[in-house]
Amino acid sequence: MRFKIQLLFLASCMLAAPPLVRAGTAPQKDYLSAVESDKIRDAETVNERIKLFLTFADDRLKKFQYELEHPSSNRHGDMLNSLLNAYVGCVDDAADLIQLGIEKQDNIRQGIDMMTARAKEFLAVLEKLSTGGPDRELYKETLDDAIEGTRDAMNDAEKAKKKVAPPPVRRKN
Repeated sequence: MRFKIQLLFLASCMLAAPPLVRAGTAPQKDYLSAVESDKIRDAETVNERIKLFLTFADDRLKKFQYELEHPSSNRHGDMLNSLLNAYVGCVDDAADLIQLGIEKQDNIRQGIDMMTARAKEFLAVLEKLSTGGPDRELYKETLDDAIEGTRDAMNDAEKAKKKVAPPPVRRKN
């Protein structure tokens, strides 16, 4: 009987060990490739990370447009939805980094400016797809979420412009 209890205890410890081992590694965003995750990790400033996330969002949106023009023979709807979800994830992460930069009082003016400019471009493309995109019924809900997320990120960037301190003025003697 005692042997069975020890064996049961050992088995339960072994089952509990894998989650503990995985907890030590940094989680990878499911919408970023390993190379993209490395680039984000290697970026030294918050500004650089914001720019990278916006670049990745632009890439996902271009892939989405390509997939619309050249539909795959299998899992077309899943591909469209996953690309839009990845786009929204990148934009949301860039917006979160803007908030983090404000809290840390980092110089993120370039990132904020890039967010406002790119978000307007992204929103124009998404709204165009919303009114007349092909196969709209396959990705309608995800597209609505993407439009809402882009608007939120753009509004957050506009608010952040007001919160960020202006650059120092050099005085001439």
